[in-house]
Amino acid sequence: MTEYLSSLAKGLEPYVPGEQPGDGDYIKLNTNESPYPPSPKVQETIRKMADGSLRLYPDPSSGVLIKAASAYHGVPEEMIFAGNGSDEVLAFAFAAFYAGKKVVFPKVTYSFYPVYCGLFNAGYSQLPMVEKLGMDLDGMAGCGCGVVFPNPNAPTGELAGLEWVERIAASNPGNVVLVDEAYIDFGGESSARLTGKYENLLVVQTMSKSRALAGMRIGLAFGSEKLIDGLKRVRDSFNSYPLNRLSQYAGAAALEDDAYYKDMCGKIIRTREKSFGELERLGFEFIRSSSNFILASHPEVPAAKIYQVLKGNNILVRYFAKEPLQNHIRITVGTDGQMKILFDRLEKIIGGC
Repeated sequence: MTEYLSSLAKGLEPYVPGEQPGDGDYIKLNTNESPYPPSPKVQETIRKMADGSLRLYPDPSSGVLIKAASAYHGVPEEMIFAGNGSDEVLAFAFAAFYAGKKVVFPKVTYSFYPVYCGLFNAGYSQLPMVEKLGMDLDGMAGCGCGVVFPNPNAPTGELAGLEWVERIAASNPGNVVLVDEAYIDFGGESSARLTGKYENLLVVQTMSKSRALAGMRIGLAFGSEKLIDGLKRVRDSFNSYPLNRLSQYAGAAALEDDAYYKDMCGKIIRTREKSFGELERLGFEFIRSSSNFILASHPEVPAAKIYQVLKGNNILVRYFAKEPLQNHIRITVGTDGQMKILFDRLEKIIGGC
């Protein structure tokens, strides 16, 4: 089956996304999607834009989206890049800044990073985790090479303060420090504005999580003009029209309706905090996440069993089979109603062990 593959393709170990079942009525708590719909303003914008203009190519620079992102984040337009989801933006960044070089990231983190390294011939080191699966932030500071880390980290939900972002960026001059802020709106402060202070700092965000637009595939990057130029060079060598017309306008509308999304994120945060109490009551061990998910394990019931029983009851969570997460599940924070169903089922599983 591999006789047509290049040596590069043969050597890749592709990223495996969370399950997206095509049948059945599942409570999906496995891919960190929002349990709430996009803003009504976003939905109305999409309806208006679904017209005859779809026959035309979209703006290759995503001007309307970048203008809205500039106004929202207080970052100049020339320091913002837009792409087809943050995964594509991350891939462009690995190609632009780490190909043929070395980069470090936490051992327990977003599992796409090693895949990008394999795809773009980047050497990498995975820093061992410190106490309770914490990131080795000291190890990133002054490491003398490229650095990538999510903030909050995935799948642990650990948040590093802005002082750490500054320390890591300042101590690695000449090397790109990439902060992946996919989940920043659920408990942290974005470091996007720091990109005006540190020329080597690149901040990547997505609208899939807090903006409830996973289906639209919208990613953003903030950085110095030198870094943004690097992303553009890769983009224009791959696909000069990465973001479709509907996504550009939907993303702009989402940024302009901040009140709706702050309310939605507030609901998710409150549900997350209540979920901590439920997990404690059931005897789970977990990390107090600053994201829209919780990584948890139970000392008496294997994670594999919990995952399988929940799936058999049409509830999906993410199960990690590899060390050091082989006995953990990651639970996306859903609505209060969804979480009640989950915890009722977990209580039966734990009680029947």
